[in-house]
This record gives sequence, C-alpha cells and structure tokens, in this order.
Amino acid sequence: MNIGTIIKRLQDIMRQDAGINGDAQRIEQIVWMLFLKLYDSKEMEWEIYEDNYKSIIPEEYRWRNWAPDNKDGKAMTGDELVNFVTQLFVTLKDLDVNENTEVRGILVKEVFTDLNNYMKDGVLIRQVINVLNEIDLTNFKTRHAFNEIYETILKDLQSAGKSGEFYTPRAVTDFVVKMVNPQVGQTVADFACGTGGFLVSALNHMKEQVDDTKLNEILQKSFYGVEKKSLPYLLCTTNMLLHDINEPMIIRGNSLEKNVRDYEDSDKFDVILMNPPYGGTEKKSVQQNFPTELRNSETADLFMVEILYRLKQNGKVGIVLPDGFLFGSDNTKIAIKKKLMNECNLHTIIRLPGSIFAPYTSIATNLLFFDKTGPTTETWFYRMDLPDSYKAFSKTKPVELKHMKLIADWWNNRDEIKDKKDDNTLTKTWKSKKYTIEEIKNLNYNLDQCGYPVKEKIILSPKETIDNFIIEREQLESQLDDKLKVIMKIIGDLK
Repeated sequence: MNIGTIIKRLQDIMRQDAGINGDAQRIEQIVWMLFLKLYDSKEMEWEIYEDNYKSIIPEEYRWRNWAPDNKDGKAMTGDELVNFVTQLFVTLKDLDVNENTEVRGILVKEVFTDLNNYMKDGVLIRQVINVLNEIDLTNFKTRHAFNEIYETILKDLQSAGKSGEFYTPRAVTDFVVKMVNPQVGQTVADFACGTGGFLVSALNHMKEQVDDTKLNEILQKSFYGVEKKSLPYLLCTTNMLLHDINEPMIIRGNSLEKNVRDYEDSDKFDVILMNPPYGGTEKKSVQQNFPTELRNSETADLFMVEILYRLKQNGKVGIVLPDGFLFGSDNTKIAIKKKLMNECNLHTIIRLPGSIFAPYTSIATNLLFFDKTGPTTETWFYRMDLPDSYKAFSKTKPVELKHMKLIADWWNNRDEIKDKKDDNTLTKTWKSKKYTIEEIKNLNYNLDQCGYPVKEKIILSPKETIDNFIIEREQLESQLDDKLKVIMKIIGDLK
C-alpha cells in the first residue's frame, strides 16, 4: 500500500466537491476524519489494556460503527451521510465534560468546537471515508509510516494562504531542538504550538533516550502546548496521537490571556521552543496581563515576556523572532531585551535568510537561544547564508537540515568570521562575531548584527511587499533615532 498515493486519491475526490474551497479546507476535511479514525484505533488499544474503559463518544458516532463499508449495501452515503455528519458535529461539540473528564475525552470536544464539515456531496464523503479506511492505523508500522505523509499534509499549509503561519519547516524545528538538546525528565512547552512541529521534533529527539517502560511513561507527560485556532489545534493533537502520545496536553486557548504575575512554579517549564505569531496585535485587555514597562500590542513581544515568566531556573529556550525584535528601539522592546539579558544568558543569535519560510512569508527571522543560568555576559551572532547556487529558498527548493550543518559545526567551535569580497579580500562586515554585554549596552540593545550585505532576490506578493516595507521603515527609523541620540549627546557635551 502506497500511503502517498492514498493522499493524492483523497485530494482528487475532494476537488470534485463544490463545498471545498482551497487547500486549507481540504486539509481540515481530511484531518477531522483522520482524527476520528485514529482516535478509534487508540480506543481499541485502551479497551484491551485498561479495565472498564468507556468512550466519551456515543456509540453510534464512534468511527467503527458508522464509517466502515462492508460492501453489503448498508453503508451510509448521499444525503443520509451528509445529515449524519451534520449531527455528528453537533454531538461532539456538545459533549458533556467536567473537571473529572480525562484529557483524552476533553480532547474530542475541543477538537470539534470550531470545526466545520465543508463537503456537501454525500457520495464523495463516502468515497473519502472508504479511502481512509484502507489505512490500518491499528498497525504500529503503518501508523509510523503515515507520520511522514502527515508531514506532507502539514507542508501543504505553507501554500494555503494565512494558514501557513501555523507551520514551521521541519529543518528549523529539528535544528533548534538539536541545539537545545532536551532530555527525558524535562518538560517541554510551546505556548503557540500551531501544528506541533517543535513538540514533535522534541519528542523524536527525546525518544532516542528511552529504553524502558518507565522512561516512556515519563515521556508521555513531558509535552505541553497551547493553540487558540481550531485548524492547527486539530492538526497538532492528531500529530501527537500519531506519534503515540496518548493524552496530549494541548490546550485550546490563548496563553497570553493569563496575568504573567500569577504564574507559579507549577506553570514553569525546563525547555521552551517557539515560533510565536508576529506582525499581529493583541487587544488592550490582553496587554493588561503584563507589567506596564513590558506591555506592547505586538504578539511576538508579549510571548517573549511570557517565556521569561514561565522558564524554570536553568531552563533553556530556542525561539524564532522577526528582525523587528532585534533592532526595535522603542521603550518596550528595549525593556524586554534588558529583562531578557539581565535574567538570562542570551548566548546565540542565528540570522536566517528571509526566504526560509517561503512561500508563506519572506519576513526576515532569527533564532534566539538562551538559558536561565545567569545574566548575559556575551552574545554570539552567526549569519546563515544561502547554499551555493540558491537565490532563495522556495516551495520547490525548501530549506533542509543539511543546509544548517555549517551552523552546527560552528556551534561547537565558535570563531569570528569576516565577510569576503568577490576577490576574496576581507570586508568590514561580519558573518559571525561575539559582542560583550557592554558593547550591546553601548549599541542601546540593538541586536541587529551580522546582517545580510546583499538582499535575496525574492519575488514578493503585494502584501509581503507592504509588510517588508513597514519593517524596513521601522529599521531606518531606529537607526535615525540612534544617530539623533549621538548628535544630541555631542550637543549636550558642547554646552
């Protein structure tokens, strides 16, 4: 059985349905069915190994009782199936849960809370279900083979309009996890987890350390995620189930809606891995959850503050942030950077090519690595250049882990590297350089160092052009502010 062929068959069937509009809806349609089928296969295991297991899903709506087609003419199809699926959604959204309900039961209700069935043709729905039933998810090997196919489904999000914001390239998540190196026994969190890329990369990394049942039980309870939007929440929980996390602690909600001053030790984590949404804004009521001097409408800034309040002593962080955080010189950004460097050791910043998240966005981003072991004394900067012959990463030429090998090699043997001209002579700019905390303070906490001397040749959409223009304008304004401060100081000294 070729699972890749099965996914293509599903896509071909769904393109015939007038109710499906675009990749994001097609993916959502496939995955809610896949979730129910996968959940049913998990329930078969739980029924064997647990005494008195009782499903939270009413009997008639369990996948095994309505989805199979025994080729006896009794399988639902057409209008009957459309009506059944409509009622299925109503039932699962209204499941009765309380504080005594198991996590895996609450999961079902949360998954369906804001989901929709887009398909309108019951005959086509039956065809999709029949194709899905060709995949035996009760078989361990088949389920793990399907993991790679699921990854291709997630990659499709990158070209699905705004939905691309929920997916971080696997090369990036795997590299960050490798550098942070989480260990079994440590807790790992992502407060805006999207489709769960960072959590799955951490899980795969930590699984290599597991060699007995006890360690596997610890691993099961090591991961925590929060996601406020329905589609990525569905994708993430399904992702974790596929990777054999039976009770994924993925919370549906906005982690910024809790006052950071109220966090206790039980709310803190050993490892935090994130690619928070950036460019978005948060309403005033959310901003009130943060100290006045750290309060900002920019979502990424608020998540950075959240991390500082929820990181355990000696904890580690790997986070993706846009250029705007590095060069930002408004009072709030400087206050956040001061708090970061006073309380944590910001040891490494990796500058990434603007096209690394193509085709979703071309906004330049960076990887920041820090730990809560003491204040920052020095920070290393390293610029990741495009591979030879690449003008930019793209959908057909995406970033791969091998492209980040040079960074991994440099990581363990750090040295300062000057840029070279075409004639191989050295310039005044740097590919890699170490800055002391005193130098960073003198730069007014401007972390925009070891940048790109040459712009990538990327064809942008009108919206991307505007977004990049706004960021470049902010960067120029920041540089002008810095120069004005120097001029005003000189004038003051002359008086």
